[in-house]
Amino acid sequence: MSIDYAKTRETMVEQQVRPWEVLDPRVLDTLITIPREQFVPEALRALAYTDMELPLGNGESMLKPVVEGRALQALLPQATESVLEIGTGSGYLTACLARLGREVTSLEIDPELADRARATLAAQGVTNAAVETADAYAWTGDHRFDVICVTGAVAAIPAHFREWLAPAGRMFIVQGESPAMQAVRVEADGSIDSLFETDLRYLKGGAPTPRFTL
Repeated sequence: MSIDYAKTRETMVEQQVRPWEVLDPRVLDTLITIPREQFVPEALRALAYTDMELPLGNGESMLKPVVEGRALQALLPQATESVLEIGTGSGYLTACLARLGREVTSLEIDPELADRARATLAAQGVTNAAVETADAYAWTGDHRFDVICVTGAVAAIPAHFREWLAPAGRMFIVQGESPAMQAVRVEADGSIDSLFETDLRYLKGGAPTPRFTL
């Protein structure tokens, strides 16, 4: 039986995303418009709009739709703004950010995922997003961004992530230790607004230092 993905997409927005207080019209329109199923591994496409993380391979996963919606609403990229995404994954959130903002630079440490995301974004006609195969902990970007979206958790927010923010920029990131992590919005002036509790996989290099006890 074929799936009506357009209808399922609308159901995801109305029954999952809106109840999580994602109400911005531009964000909702983006989530209804972009075909999430095209970014999901083919064997899992029937699950593209379920309220769960989906495995992408190589130990990585796709965020829940509600987390993606809250991240987009927290950042609200404008048509004149540049975006840095840390952790491309499937490329779905990249496409959403690209639809809202002027341009997206997305960093993905896993070469296979980076290649797959580039191909999917190209197939979907996304021309204002560039995926770089890079480790965000070692990357040396030479300009500032209006918006930074970090798709994996960190035990502590790296100082150089903050340094990539433009003077009026903001960053979405999840910090803390599993299972009690906090999604936050970080402003360029250093202020932090707590958004919601969640539990995500760590970025590679972002996990807490193991504690040794005698």
